[in-house]
Amino acid sequence: MLVSEYEPTSQPTTPPAQEAPVSTAASIGRGIWELVQILVLALLMVMVIRNFIHNYRIDGISMEPNFHDGQFLIVNRFAYCPGVHLEIPVLNKSLFDKTWCVRAPSRGDVVIFEYPRDPSRDFIKRVIGLPGETVEVIAGQVYVNGQLMPEPFGPNPGSYNAAPLTVGPDEVYVMGDNRNNSSDSHLWGPLKLENIIGKALISYWPPSDWAVVPQYNLTDLSAAQ
Repeated sequence: MLVSEYEPTSQPTTPPAQEAPVSTAASIGRGIWELVQILVLALLMVMVIRNFIHNYRIDGISMEPNFHDGQFLIVNRFAYCPGVHLEIPVLNKSLFDKTWCVRAPSRGDVVIFEYPRDPSRDFIKRVIGLPGETVEVIAGQVYVNGQLMPEPFGPNPGSYNAAPLTVGPDEVYVMGDNRNNSSDSHLWGPLKLENIIGKALISYWPPSDWAVVPQYNLTDLSAAQ
């Protein structure tokens, strides 16, 4: 017997199984979990930005002609030892205090630090003398361990004298580039490393001043001359 093309076969096919609808509770739970992941990632990014880099606005003329009033810098907060306070932005408290050292400051570095006489204020100066060295200023010229220090960064020279001062093991001697208009180590002594916030890396505002802060190889004074 011929079978009509419309006649069902002896073994009817089973209709495909349909997926069970996702419950409203499961959908909400998945959405909450994704939101938690986004918030955690955002918090981690904020912590990295807040603890590793810092933006700083220069206030004053103590670093002219190289840095100017109102200029903005990006500062590396992990550049030096002895350490940094890792902070949780939401709780506004320190996560832990870590003492370590990426490297010690170098002569010629531009650093931002807490002013020793008023820690609520941040200053910007240049590292001149390193631990164990003796710094002296004669008629505005800077001598380190009796040698005239080369200054390729071109400061505005001073017109004063400063008696010889030996830098301690956990200190540096800092000076402003605008020597006659700077409150620095020639007035209040060496700066403790623990007061240093970080190292100036990039000038980003105003756009005309955009630049990477220059580095100088001034470790060996005899070779640098």
